[in-house]
Amino acid sequence: MSGFARALPRPPRGSTPLAAAAFALIVFPFAFPLVAGTVDMADRILVWGLFGFGFDILFGYTGLLSFGQAAFFGAGGFTAAFLLSRGLVANTLLALFAGMAVAGVLGAVIGLLSLRRAGIYFAMLTLAFGEMLFFLENSPLRRWTGGENGLPGIPKPNLSLGFLTVELKSPLSIYGFIAVLFFLGFWLARRITLSPFGMVLRAIRENVERAGAVGHDVQRYKLTAFVIAALYGGLAGGLLGLLQGYMPPDAFYLSTSGKLVIQTVIGGTGTLIGPTIGAALWIYLYQILQLVPGLGGAWQLILGLVFVVLVTTLRQGIAGGLLEAWRRAAGRPIAGVSAEPPPFAAATAPSAKPDSSERPILTARGLSKHYGALFAVDNVSFALFEGETRALIGPNGAGKSTFFKMLAGAVRPDAGEVTFAGERITGLGTAQVCERGVVRSFQINQIFPRLTVRENILIAALARRRGRFRADIFKRLERVRGLDALVEETLAAVGLLFCAGSLARELAYGEKRRLEIALALATKPRVLLLDEPTAGMSPAERAQTVQLLKRIAAGMTIVIVEHDMDVVFELADRVTVLSEGRTLAEGSPAEIQKNPAVRAAYLGGENAYEPA
Repeated sequence: MSGFARALPRPPRGSTPLAAAAFALIVFPFAFPLVAGTVDMADRILVWGLFGFGFDILFGYTGLLSFGQAAFFGAGGFTAAFLLSRGLVANTLLALFAGMAVAGVLGAVIGLLSLRRAGIYFAMLTLAFGEMLFFLENSPLRRWTGGENGLPGIPKPNLSLGFLTVELKSPLSIYGFIAVLFFLGFWLARRITLSPFGMVLRAIRENVERAGAVGHDVQRYKLTAFVIAALYGGLAGGLLGLLQGYMPPDAFYLSTSGKLVIQTVIGGTGTLIGPTIGAALWIYLYQILQLVPGLGGAWQLILGLVFVVLVTTLRQGIAGGLLEAWRRAAGRPIAGVSAEPPPFAAATAPSAKPDSSERPILTARGLSKHYGALFAVDNVSFALFEGETRALIGPNGAGKSTFFKMLAGAVRPDAGEVTFAGERITGLGTAQVCERGVVRSFQINQIFPRLTVRENILIAALARRRGRFRADIFKRLERVRGLDALVEETLAAVGLLFCAGSLARELAYGEKRRLEIALALATKPRVLLLDEPTAGMSPAERAQTVQLLKRIAAGMTIVIVEHDMDVVFELADRVTVLSEGRTLAEGSPAEIQKNPAVRAAYLGGENAYEPA
């Protein structure tokens, strides 16, 4: 395949974006009045832009839509406002950090509770918590927050340096203070998104199940992203109070969270600067339209129509469209152009096959799983020896998939246990089981579609090199030791080096199946669980994949679930047959072919194999 492939917009690497941001911040307060803008409007745009950095990390990069960000905006703002207005803290920066701390703790608590659910349920939980905070601010805590009146009397910002206290009174000095914090926030957000940590967040956005299956602790990454967004919200809320000298109660309103979502979508998710662009457009039009003579309340209709047009015409938002245009002008495709594939046999072979051992490396004892009155798996035991290729076959509904998932840690058994290399791994979950060396592929391709082929393998390789979780937000990807070598080795092993720069979703079906296998291989497993690796393939693709599996089997222990008996009998050392959730037979391929019970229950005749 060839051609350009569309991907999500990403901030360009290097120092150019930081230099551009610094230049824009310096010029902005002087150029903005040329279009009837004011310094106060510029301040508000930067405050909402800061708010948006955290939300874009949460929504644009991690894929978590929250409608409760106003809770952190208000909590941080009211904490800083209370400390400053009551004279409990004189240093503005100290009060802002206190507000961030409160927002961060609140984010950790709400995140722990909300992230138990996903999708719309997560979004609704965040909305509910936001409404709870709004109630607390207006009723039980009104003595400290002022209730519907808010908190007035916030002094002008001052920076205490110990030997010197600088008070910021002029509009430009306040703008400069906010601009410095905005720049630092932008710098930090970029470091996060370009780090290994940020790469895992993108994987979670693309395919949360697969991110866990290759060894990443998805819940901890989600929670960390949620807390980061809360910290940014707390800082932005504190700056709003300083800017106005008054902390308004509407900081907790649902409309505050709604505006943040709208501004981020309009500006462009997954771009970092998009929320700031969206905020600039929103605040500017909000102010300017109300000043148009004779327009009256129709300004709200016009504002709504503008955003409807932008959302429907710019699918990637304003910043996303600009980034794509910049790449095209610079002659850089979004995902690269793939060349014609080399001969498949050129792929690198894996290391030598481990010696078979008398002691099983993976065992299952009395595994059972029922769903109501239905026993999907009923008291199945299993012993896999190192260096062995074991096939697991049986008719549809035999319990193969459920048993397979229990081995991989994706399903917790109702009874029995699974041990790996002498350690009990029952119910640990896919990430921990993967970390120990047992990794599965999927029957239906579970890849990261809007990432490139190389980035797909990079996600799995990061789990191998860094473990299940690491908040290395200041580290660069290229500084992860051995990462590039592992990615190149894996791509070569499955014959995908030729299309490493192409988007995964643009691959041919057979190439996607090889990528599916490569994601498991990149974790360097000791036991590889392959779920119908040749399903849906053409005869030519099937033949290529069988050759690939033979090379893989020369260097590792494999369990393969497969319906194509030609593939099974060509690859397997031993075969386990399941029927109605129980073990029907076990033996060599020759023994299984001759077994009358297996022929009657599954093979359908002495020489008739079930087709793929």
